[in-house]
Amino acid sequence: MSKRRLGRTELFIDPLVFGCNVLGWTLEEQAAYPVLDAFLDGGFAALDTADSYGKGKSETIIGNWMKARGNRDKVLVFTKVGSDMGQGHRDLSAKWIEEEVDASLRRLQTDYIDLYQTHWPDPNTAQEETLAALDKLVKAGKVRYIGSSNQDTALLSEALGISKTNGTARYETIQNEFNLYDRAKFEEVQATCVAEGVSGIGYFSLARGFLAGKYRSAADAQKSPRGQTVVEKYLNPKGYRILEALDAVSTGTGSLPAEVTLAWIAAQPGVGAPIASATSVEQVQSLMRGANLTLSVDDLKLLTDAGK
Repeated sequence: MSKRRLGRTELFIDPLVFGCNVLGWTLEEQAAYPVLDAFLDGGFAALDTADSYGKGKSETIIGNWMKARGNRDKVLVFTKVGSDMGQGHRDLSAKWIEEEVDASLRRLQTDYIDLYQTHWPDPNTAQEETLAALDKLVKAGKVRYIGSSNQDTALLSEALGISKTNGTARYETIQNEFNLYDRAKFEEVQATCVAEGVSGIGYFSLARGFLAGKYRSAADAQKSPRGQTVVEKYLNPKGYRILEALDAVSTGTGSLPAEVTLAWIAAQPGVGAPIASATSVEQVQSLMRGANLTLSVDDLKLLTDAGK
């Protein structure tokens, strides 16, 4: 398993980040412990969460688990700020960041966050104010590195320029949606990531389960609460082409479609690691196999072409 540098930092991450949006939602606390244990025991370390996931429940579960296991030094905690936590709007103001980072630290039961990310752009706050506030957190030792989410090239380039001009901490990562079907939001910033050494950490890597091969017909919409949305969005000629390519590569490699999907994402330029969630130990083990899978040039091309 080859680790990758997180942006231009001294922090290295494994080729898979565990998505903790499921904690406190489809995976309750006691059921989450063996899943998180399996991820860590498999040699992986990065957990991605946000203050808004379950309005703090996800961070709380991670904090309780780290305390119970005494493993904070083995875990890389990625969390986010800026979503509506009851104030009625997205907020990246200096005042809110200063307040909310302390709330996240309390829930996580730690005195530092490895990667603190802005969750959504805030049109009412200048990026210079946001970046200055984040830089203060880095200097105070509350945050090691900072990243962004859901930014386009214009916003990311502006932010990197501000940090360079002011000599402050810069965004080392960008977390945009990225998978075999939905590529536009990351591909739009991909050239900037490669040029500036910013690591892409894609979310919705499995396209809400579609790229795991879970949904193949209208009848499959009944498999989960979000099944109807998945079926309506992805069951079309493009989606079927991708499934056909996934099946072909899965057969050739002896891997599951989800594993092939993660391997394809990890192989793309500018990508640090995909984010994927699991609700069972078996699912975690499959995701880790995907992180360790290397696809051939021909397999990568087949998958890439299928989604065009």
